[in-house]
Amino acid sequence: MDTLIDLGYWGLFIGSFLASTIIPMSADVLLVGVLTLGGNEWLCLGIATIGNWLGGLTSYGIGWIGKWEWIEKWFKIKEEKLIQQKKYVDRYGVWLALFTWLPFVGDLFAIALGFYKIKPFTSALCMLIGRFVRFLTWTLLYINFADKFIEFIT
Repeated sequence: MDTLIDLGYWGLFIGSFLASTIIPMSADVLLVGVLTLGGNEWLCLGIATIGNWLGGLTSYGIGWIGKWEWIEKWFKIKEEKLIQQKKYVDRYGVWLALFTWLPFVGDLFAIALGFYKIKPFTSALCMLIGRFVRFLTWTLLYINFADKFIEFIT
């Protein structure tokens, strides 16, 4: 994580992309780390959002072209789990894409949406909106409270 933070904007992009696949890491920590090192707030917001969104689209795409065997082998998602999630996909449809940024279930939502071929354009747009709101929240928290937090801990 430190190496990615040290890479600045490129590290933020790479880390945000990887964090929105099945690699367990936090794009939020990367965002705050790069901001703390002096990164431009709005540029960081854009980079984190786009990187994370592209990673989510990758998971969606893998679901789209995926076969049960591939998803089970490479993503360790059992067929039973996808079948279980199908009821949520049927119930909530494209709106699940707003929550593909969530830890653990977000990747499953993205893969399931792609696997079941749920409205690609609308899913992509909802993924972008959800991720933007997530990183906007962290950016605004940083802008409004970072100085106060640093004063508090020192």
